[in-house]
Amino acid sequence: MTSEPPIPPVPTPHAGARHPAQIGPYRILKVLGEGGMGVVFEAEQTSPVHRRVALKVLRPGFEFAEVVARFEAERQALAVMMHESIAKVLDAGASDVGSPYFVMELVRGVPITDYCDANKLATRDRVALFIPVCRAIQHAHQKGVIHRDLKPSNILVTEADGRPIPKVIDFGIAKATGHRLTEKTLITQFGQAVGTPAYMSPEQAEMSGLDVDTRTDIYSLGVVLYEILVGRLPVDPHQLGLPGFMARLAMRETDPPTPSAMLATLARDRDVLARLRHTDADGLRRQLRGDLDWITMKAMEKDRGRRYDTANGLANDLTRYLADQPVEARPPSTTYRVRKFVRRNKVAVAAIAAVSLAVLAGAAAATVGLVRATRAEGRAKAEAATARQVSDFLVGLFKVSDPEASRGNAITAREILDSGAAKVETDLVSQPLVQARLMNTIGDVYLELGVYPEAGRLLERSLATRERLLGGEAAEVGENLTSLGRLYVRQGKYDAAESTLVRSAEVMEQAVDSEHPGLRRSLQALASLHREKGRYAEADSLSRRVLGVLRATHGPDHPEVAEVTVGLAISQAEQGRPAAAESLFRQVLGIRERTVGPVHPATARALSNLASSIFEQGRLPEAESLYRRGLGVDTQLFGTDHAQVAMDLYNIGNVEAGKGDLKEGIELYQRARAIWEKRFGPEHPFVAAALTSESNVLITQNRHDEALPLLERALAIRQKTLAPEHPFIATTHNELGVAARQAGRFEDAERHLGLALDLRRKSLEPHSYYIAMTLGAQADLARDRKRYAEAEKLYRQAMAQWEASGRDSAASSTITQGYAAMLRGQGRTQEAAALEAKVR
Repeated sequence: MTSEPPIPPVPTPHAGARHPAQIGPYRILKVLGEGGMGVVFEAEQTSPVHRRVALKVLRPGFEFAEVVARFEAERQALAVMMHESIAKVLDAGASDVGSPYFVMELVRGVPITDYCDANKLATRDRVALFIPVCRAIQHAHQKGVIHRDLKPSNILVTEADGRPIPKVIDFGIAKATGHRLTEKTLITQFGQAVGTPAYMSPEQAEMSGLDVDTRTDIYSLGVVLYEILVGRLPVDPHQLGLPGFMARLAMRETDPPTPSAMLATLARDRDVLARLRHTDADGLRRQLRGDLDWITMKAMEKDRGRRYDTANGLANDLTRYLADQPVEARPPSTTYRVRKFVRRNKVAVAAIAAVSLAVLAGAAAATVGLVRATRAEGRAKAEAATARQVSDFLVGLFKVSDPEASRGNAITAREILDSGAAKVETDLVSQPLVQARLMNTIGDVYLELGVYPEAGRLLERSLATRERLLGGEAAEVGENLTSLGRLYVRQGKYDAAESTLVRSAEVMEQAVDSEHPGLRRSLQALASLHREKGRYAEADSLSRRVLGVLRATHGPDHPEVAEVTVGLAISQAEQGRPAAAESLFRQVLGIRERTVGPVHPATARALSNLASSIFEQGRLPEAESLYRRGLGVDTQLFGTDHAQVAMDLYNIGNVEAGKGDLKEGIELYQRARAIWEKRFGPEHPFVAAALTSESNVLITQNRHDEALPLLERALAIRQKTLAPEHPFIATTHNELGVAARQAGRFEDAERHLGLALDLRRKSLEPHSYYIAMTLGAQADLARDRKRYAEAEKLYRQAMAQWEASGRDSAASSTITQGYAAMLRGQGRTQEAAALEAKVR
């Protein structure tokens, strides 16, 4: 994870807009449902036939090429589905303002659970009614559609000639309106996971929402079946007392009881439930125990590889149950249960570790280098009295630039820091070791302030002096290498960082004992590099080694315990486990409050860290409350014009944008940027991040003329402050290319996407999925320019690259649907349908 603030999710516009009275030939009667980008109305058609229908229309303002392509792909997929238990598509068109719509059969029915209870269906009759639902989902999967929001209210039961017919509605809504935000922020529906929490599969509950295939629907079918059989959800969010995403976490991490075991816990209600199924409590439990328990639990396996492979597989097992034939489902083996137990306890043990995610890994950390340098002063072997006095004076001077020590004067003292750096170079020439130590100290401060050129110049000079005078194996050399390696990581010079940090760790291992703070710092820097490169196991191994030493020697509440466990939190967050990270953040906040109190910079950072993890889970009001608490602490300590206050404003801007208050979000980004520009200068990485976030919001409003200059400025800053191969530079080119294409500036788009592809091929692993994303963006550009042969070639390359990356094929739906939409536009509907059917 980098020191740059996270790019916020692109927000959903306010949904309270007035609805039209007429769309095409259809008179709008009322709203049936609303999603992030679409609205479903009940409408009336009077010609050529008179009937009531359900009409789904894309919201005005969302006519981006990708969204329209997906909307069209959904309509086409629904149009080719012909199944008795799927609502039919009847018509399609565009509204007077150009928003595409399609018309579906209006299903007047009741949720399947309500129908079963109202008619007191016996258990076997409930199973028989559920089997056609599975067959309908199988049919949809064969047409390339994943529902992702299966629940009783989307499975309505109607009657025809006295026969109940289940109808699945709202197919493909999440898939058609889901979209890629940025390459750093891959979450769904602007911070909200797509679907309904209680029915989500574990992989769907992850915030990316991308790592899903047809088996996510199998899981949801299992939950619906469970509810039909026993009248309860597998895990009741109300019993847990947890709102929102925490309920989803419970569904993901908690192994539910079997249906028969659940019934046994319902002392007050089981007789009522049994009567609704034409039996008594003991009879119902006997009916559930065995085959139905096994079938339901197999469908709801946390590990999707152990679920039914297809919806037909589930339907076939239920059919065997009704025919009194042996079913394929069996209870899990003892070995499998033990392995799951161990895995759960590993998560629990990891959650005990106190963790802090450094949302601002910048100015607030400057104290570390200064304090360590001050301690090193007392260990100098043979410095003259004059040199010691000069060193003490300069260290005291430089500590004014430490934001935690100065309580508000940190960054305004930049001039003092620059002056002190100049004095070290001129006034301490006769004391080279003191000069080298202070250069290392100042270099560390420049590093934390993001002034990379000055940091590099001083750190390299310090290292050269120490190697020349002390030899290559001295502890001081190891400390210098650590600082230099951290700088290379920030700049994206990963090869140089790795060789430098490996050498640092080797030197420190030989020069000091295992409890030395310099060794801890070296190992943590190497762990950070591993995380930057996605080597989470190696990174966490190093962090846990350091953490063990710290706890053994300093106790569980030592400040460095919180600092070291930052890396463990980053691993959780970057692997898509924000809820697991949240548990660790709460413990870190407890450490900070116990050791330094509620009004302290470290406590404010802990509040922001906790808010960050909650924000990633879509719990925006809770995140905003924590961010504002942190802002209150920082304002009290630093005033209103401090860099950390700017970070707080930036984070609150993310929340406001995520809530749909785009104007407020942009204003907060601009306030944060103004402070950073004043404190750091106009070419700081934080400034680039603020520019990028503001541009993302403008793009959602189709304000490309305003957004593109901001992205171009962000690119210029990153090109000046980061290594040429840094991933942020490639990402910014990619964002510029996509935005330019949406604005119709095809030449600019071609240039930026070409540069992004070149950089990614040079700096990333050969099979990186980021390369596939850029290829897909190039294909979209060629398609929009009507260069269809070129587009088809690029789409195929993108799909092959994605497959080579090893990521789930369902996550490549943006590429696949763009390709399919182009094929349909050329009249190649069978090829398009076959292509979509491959996405699972």
